[in-house]
Amino acid sequence: NYTAEAKLLKQLQQSNQVVFRYCDQDGQLTPASNPNGSIEAIAGITNAAGNVLGLMPHPERASEAALGSVDGRLVFESLIEAYAHV
Repeated sequence: NYTAEAKLLKQLQQSNQVVFRYCDQDGQLTPASNPNGSIEAIAGITNAAGNVLGLMPHPERASEAALGSVDGRLVFESLIEAYAHV
């Protein structure tokens, strides 16, 4: 689970480096939607430059039919589409 001291957490949020949070299907941050209890439901952050992403849910484990599921592929496809417009 993600943990950080208050100063770092504030810095990450002010710099818009928190890019994924655990939420329910309505986008609400709830204890039930945060499977590992990460602080403020943080599931993914970037470095200061925004060119390195770290995330916990591991969508790559479900990105090909050979792996048993393609649900995780949607995360990567949406990132590609979003950055194509930047």
